[in-house]
Amino acid sequence: MFTHLSVRNYVLIQELEMDFYGGLSIITGATGAGKSILLGALGLLTGQRADSSALLDKTRKCVVEGTFQLPADEWAAWFGEHESEHADETLIRREISADGKSRAFINDSPVNLSALKELGSKLIDIHSQHQNIYLETPGFQLQILDTYAQQTSITSDYAREYDRYRELQSGVEKLSQLSQKSRSEADYHRFRFTELEEAKLAEDEQSKLEEEQEILSHAEEIKAGLSQVSAWINAEEVSVMQMLKSSVSTMGRLQRMYPKAKELVQRLETVMIELKDIADETEQAAETTEYQPERLERVNARLDLLYALQRKYKASSVKELMAVRDELEAKLRETDDYDLQLCRMQDELAQLHGKLDETAGSISANRHAAAPDIEAHIHVLLQQLGIPNAVFKVDVTPSEQFTPTGRDHVRFLFSANRQQHLQELGKVASGGEMSRIMLALKATVAEKITLPTLIFDEIDAGVSGEIAEKMGNIIEKTALHAQVVNITHLPQVAAKGQHHYKVYKKDTEQTTQTKVRKLTAEERVMEIARMLSGEKVTEAAIENARQLLKYT
Repeated sequence: MFTHLSVRNYVLIQELEMDFYGGLSIITGATGAGKSILLGALGLLTGQRADSSALLDKTRKCVVEGTFQLPADEWAAWFGEHESEHADETLIRREISADGKSRAFINDSPVNLSALKELGSKLIDIHSQHQNIYLETPGFQLQILDTYAQQTSITSDYAREYDRYRELQSGVEKLSQLSQKSRSEADYHRFRFTELEEAKLAEDEQSKLEEEQEILSHAEEIKAGLSQVSAWINAEEVSVMQMLKSSVSTMGRLQRMYPKAKELVQRLETVMIELKDIADETEQAAETTEYQPERLERVNARLDLLYALQRKYKASSVKELMAVRDELEAKLRETDDYDLQLCRMQDELAQLHGKLDETAGSISANRHAAAPDIEAHIHVLLQQLGIPNAVFKVDVTPSEQFTPTGRDHVRFLFSANRQQHLQELGKVASGGEMSRIMLALKATVAEKITLPTLIFDEIDAGVSGEIAEKMGNIIEKTALHAQVVNITHLPQVAAKGQHHYKVYKKDTEQTTQTKVRKLTAEERVMEIARMLSGEKVTEAAIENARQLLKYT
């Protein structure tokens, strides 16, 4: 229940405090007094858009606060889902800074606007005159029927399943396209991969082959050179080794006379050892180096293959060829993965389709069951509201496809006169009839479920006399099931309230401000008398006002 409203620095409101109570509260005031401003402030608590133009004093922020009694057994789950701290007395605050930035708080914890909108929609239902147009929309009509059928939970479950179903459908479609494209390219990729795979590529193979090719191509020249070097080192007559041996012998004799000769001898001996190794290696290499035309042919053929593959795949090395091969292999695996993933998603989609079909069937059954009941209630109320020949029908027809709300199309059909065919509500109902139908619907739903605080902004506009009295009775009865705040210009309706507030303007030297005060019993008599007779209140109007209050 809504218990308190605090508004500071909003449009024409400098500061305002209002306590609210259960049952029916009435708000009255002259045209232009600021009732719409009050509704705007309430709208901020439900997440409506705000900007700096709403500030009375542009140098200070605007603050709107609402206090609500929210029992833990009904509300703890919602607060838990949104990771917010629950309090039986919950405070919602909306702030608008001078630069137009808006912030929202629930129990002093900051929340985003979507969370505020969600909570606000569960706490306050503001019905303004222009909202009668919603009654013409299939979505609103469906919402009314589902609310009356008390299937908010099952429709919420269905909506989540439907979102997942659509997500899967989209995923299957995209994956099918990818899989089809991948399969169309798979043969080409497989041919290229096979070509590279059969080449048995090795990263350092090309450099080794090119080195071997160079040796095999010049085998005779290399062999002759190696043999010549070996001969020069080890010739029988005059050789490098013989000269080194003679040099060592000569330097050895000089050691007694030339001490440095000892070091030179050691170095010459080292050279001899190294030269001996070189001689042995060149001799062995000369013996093993042979011209092998068959091996050269195989090396040339292998290199030709590697060069051809590099040209074909625009690669500069075997390493890049191997990268191309690996990429092709990955694409082939991806094709197989697409098929497996697609199969799994199609299975999940089929299961979800069955679940959706079952849930949609239950929702549809509930709608068909609720339709006659709501039709009967609306028929009775419309007769009371001065449309004696009204016929109201809830038309529920099946849909071939799943929709976000099930597998039904719902239309409200209406006829106000005898021999008038039923037509869609928005096409045949007048403005006054729409107001009465909306009231009848809200009253009917209020009897069925616990509604949030209902705020009616002149829902009784366009009626008078006996019909106004009956509308007041229905609003009063609705207040037995929900907290109702009704803004009205009709004295017959105003007299039904348990609490009465007056909105008025007060002029100061600098500004005009909107004020609200709760009326005493005598002030209430005078306010209703004013509504009956205008600004000049007559004794007859006062007596009439007392009579209205006495019998309500």
